[in-house]
Amino acid sequence: MIQQIDYFLIAPPLVLALAAGLVLLLDAFLPARPRTRTGLGAATLAGILISLGFVIAQASSGGGSPRSTFCVPPALAGGQAQSAALCSFVVDGFTLVFAGMVLAAAVVIVLMSMTELAGGAIPVGEWYFLLLCTLVGAVTLPASRDLIMLVVALELVSLPVFALTALKRYDGRSSEAAVKLFVVSVVSTAIMLFGVSLLYGIAGSVYLSRLGQVFGAPGSDLPAVVTVGVVLVAAGFAFKIAAVPFHSWAADVYQGAPIPVAALLSVISKAAGFAGLILVLVSALFGQSGTWTPIVAIVSALTMTVGNLLAMRQRSAVRLLAWSSVAQSGYILAPLAVAATTPGAVGTSTAYLVIYAAMNLGAFAVVMLVSRTTARNELDDYRGLALRRPAAGITLAFCLVCLAGLPPGLAGLFAKVFVFREIVEGGAGWLAVVMAVNTVIGLYYYAVWTGRLFTPAGRAEPSLHRPPATAWVAVGLALAAAVLFSIAPQLVLDMTSLSASG
Repeated sequence: MIQQIDYFLIAPPLVLALAAGLVLLLDAFLPARPRTRTGLGAATLAGILISLGFVIAQASSGGGSPRSTFCVPPALAGGQAQSAALCSFVVDGFTLVFAGMVLAAAVVIVLMSMTELAGGAIPVGEWYFLLLCTLVGAVTLPASRDLIMLVVALELVSLPVFALTALKRYDGRSSEAAVKLFVVSVVSTAIMLFGVSLLYGIAGSVYLSRLGQVFGAPGSDLPAVVTVGVVLVAAGFAFKIAAVPFHSWAADVYQGAPIPVAALLSVISKAAGFAGLILVLVSALFGQSGTWTPIVAIVSALTMTVGNLLAMRQRSAVRLLAWSSVAQSGYILAPLAVAATTPGAVGTSTAYLVIYAAMNLGAFAVVMLVSRTTARNELDDYRGLALRRPAAGITLAFCLVCLAGLPPGLAGLFAKVFVFREIVEGGAGWLAVVMAVNTVIGLYYYAVWTGRLFTPAGRAEPSLHRPPATAWVAVGLALAAAVLFSIAPQLVLDMTSLSASG
C-alpha cells in the first residue's frame, strides 16, 4: 500500500528544509570571509522567499477549499468517508494565513540577522541553519492535524531557539537566557505530552478531527480525566506564548538573547504557539469548551494585566517590549474565550496577531539599530532619536502608537475594536472591561517612550553609526506593513474572514 504525498502542499516547509541543508553545506566548504556571510544570508533569504511564493501559489490556486495529504488509506481507516478526515497535513485558510505571516516576518528577521552577524562574533552558518529549522516547524505547525505532528512541529520551533540564544558566545546573559528558555520549554513540553497522552488514551486516536468527534459526541459519558488532559494541554501552550502564570521567563530571555532572536520569540514563536493552541481547542476539544472557555478567559485577563503592570516599571527597551508582548498575548487570547459562541473569534485572534507581528517587528528593528551604539539600551537612550535620526525615530513612534491602539496607527485601533466586538458579542462583558482598563494602562508606557523620541536631549547623545543597508531595509519593510494595515483596514477584515473559513 503506497502513501500518496502531495508535494505541492508540503512545498513551503520542504523548501525551507532544503535551504537549511544548503546553508550548512555552503558554510562547511566556503572560506570564512565577509562575502561568505553575505552569501549565506542571501541564500537563506532566497529560500524564505521561494517558500513564501509557494504559499501565495497555494492561496491563489486552492479557491479556499481545504486540501490534505499524509492521510490514512481507506483500507486502514475502514471506509473512504472516514479516511478523508484522518489526515495529518491540511492546507486551508487558517494554514495559509499563519504560514504567510511567519514567512513575511522571517524576511525581516533575516535582514536583522545580517546586521547582527556583520561583526563576525557569531557563527553565521549555524545561525542561519537553526533559523531555517525553526521556520520549518513554524510553517508546518498550522497545517498539522494530528497530535504527534503538532508536538513535533512545536518542538522544532522551540529547540533551535535555545542554540540561537546561546550563539553569542562568552556572553553570560545569553548563556543564562538559553538555560532559562531550555528549562521552561522542557517543563512545558512534559506537561503538554502528559495531557496529550491522556487525550489519546481516552479517544484512541491522535487525529484532531477524530478527537473532536469523540469529545464532542452528545450524551457521551467521558471520564473526569479528560478535564485533566484539557487543562494540561492548555497549560503547555500557555508556556509557549508566555501567558500568566507561565510568563516569568520572558523578560530575562528577551534581554539576554540577540535582538533578532528576541524578535523571533515575540513574533514567530508566539504565532506558532497560538496556532497550536487554536487547533487543539477549536478542532479537537471544541466539545469540551465548557472546561477550557473560563480558563482561557481568566488567563487572558491575568496575562494582559500582569504584562502591562510590569511593562510600566521597565527602563530597558527590550524588557519593556518583552512585557508588552506578554500583555499582547492576553489581547490575542481574549476572543478565544468566546470561541464556543462566536464564530469569528478565531479570525479575530489571527487578525490581531498579524497586526501585532508587523508593529513589534518594526519596534525591534529600531531597537537593534540603537543597540549598536548604546551598551544598556535603556529608554533614556532614545531621547531625541526622532531629531537625530528621523527615519528610525518616526518608525518607532508609529509602531508604538499602533501597539497602543491610537491614531494615526489605525491598524492597532481596528485590531482592538475587533477584539472588543467579539468578546462583547460573546457575552464576556467583564473581560471587555478588563481589556479596556488594560488598554489605558498600556497607553502610559507607550506614550512615555514615544515622548522621549521627540524630546531634545539635555546632554550630548552619541549619534548612530551608519548601519548596514539590511538594517534599514528591515525597518522599511516593517514600517510598510504597519502603514499598509493602517490605511487599508479592509485587508485585516479579509484575513479575518479567510482564517475563520479555515
